[in-house]
Amino acid sequence: MDREPTTSRETEDALEETSRQDIQRWPALLALLVIVIAYSQISENLAPLPRFAIPGIVIIGILLMGLAISRGRHLLVRPIALVLIGAITIAEVISSLLLVSILPRLHIDPTELLRDAALIWGINVVTFALWYWEIDGGGPLMRKMRPHEAKDFLFPQQAIGESEKWRPRFLDYLFLACNHSTAFSPTDTAVLSRRAKVLVMIQAALSLMAIAVLIAKAINTL
Repeated sequence: MDREPTTSRETEDALEETSRQDIQRWPALLALLVIVIAYSQISENLAPLPRFAIPGIVIIGILLMGLAISRGRHLLVRPIALVLIGAITIAEVISSLLLVSILPRLHIDPTELLRDAALIWGINVVTFALWYWEIDGGGPLMRKMRPHEAKDFLFPQQAIGESEKWRPRFLDYLFLACNHSTAFSPTDTAVLSRRAKVLVMIQAALSLMAIAVLIAKAINTL
């Protein structure tokens, strides 16, 4: 009866130790800062809230994660990150819908429109790279602790049996997200879980909206 709480506590301690020693979070932090910069540059009529509200929310999320790490509560970082990425995704969905809706109704400076579409496309890539990094195999901590458990994505190195020596880093998920935003399909990495497939479909749809605006504006100027 008393063994389960002990085992659970031992697992939590092991995860905390792994997080302190081996998890590189700076690429994800850099990605969040890119989103802050992008949303601070987007046009006011495409911001779901006042222009600097989303950057402010992201910065607060970064500070909360930093506070959790400084207090040794490393297991709190992932829930905060998931909530933050979810909020960014909702903001991006709204911005993408606004981008499509204003195209036929308002006279917009072409340079401004193209800039906004490019910013939204970039936000899309970075946001879903964060999603993939956080969900695959239960997140970076669980991928380190339990490398043989079920994954959401199957990278080529894992398919050929190099999972003992090779683990995906944030750049691998950024590359994966970039592929999904340009080719609208997996390239060298298989999508395994249903939740990953849902995220890939959402990302492709949002990317298609931004690219459709770019194409429509290009055709309109011919």
